[in-house]
Amino acid sequence: MPRKTDGMLFELLPRPTKGEDGQPLLYARPAIGFKYTMEAIDEYCLKYRGMPHDQMAHLFEGFLSVAAFLMRDGSRVETPIGSFAPKLRLNGDFTDAEKVKGESISLGGIEFIPSKRFIRELEKYLDSGFRRKREVVERHPVTDARELEEVLERCLKPGYTTIRTFSIRSGMKYSTARYYLHSLCEGEHPRLRKYKEGNTTMFKPFKKKTE
Repeated sequence: MPRKTDGMLFELLPRPTKGEDGQPLLYARPAIGFKYTMEAIDEYCLKYRGMPHDQMAHLFEGFLSVAAFLMRDGSRVETPIGSFAPKLRLNGDFTDAEKVKGESISLGGIEFIPSKRFIRELEKYLDSGFRRKREVVERHPVTDARELEEVLERCLKPGYTTIRTFSIRSGMKYSTARYYLHSLCEGEHPRLRKYKEGNTTMFKPFKKKTE
């Protein structure tokens, strides 16, 4: 049977967890890493949608400022493409609500929930379905939880690690290593904390703040 040559490219990557057969559970994600800049989107709108030059960029700049202002009190902003709302982070481990003060809270990011209309719009352009991206050389990443912990400990010996270092030592793709390390920074009991040093994201062991 001829190999499918159209449709969205996807790749399969292992999760840290395993299935009933003892093998890593898989997850799928788009395999195309291309990013459209705001300039490219504006150029597309000018060429194919008849929109004035920079109109889309001005729209997003205006929305960014207005939405941030409206969300300052915790409100959710709803748009045709979806809704936006602030996410909060509790800085530390608490069991007593009375000990949680205003300074115990920080902004954890912005939550985006796509609208059903936006999803349906994308689905209209997926009439060719999906096709798997196959690598010439199969990777054999470390997936055993104990072995992953050992790799992480070795990477953290200098006091920190980077996505690239962990990717090389674990055998994971860069994107998978990034996903894994970021997941260890989340939750009520994070394993790591991340920070920026120039253009590089660094990961250090998470240490509770002493009161």
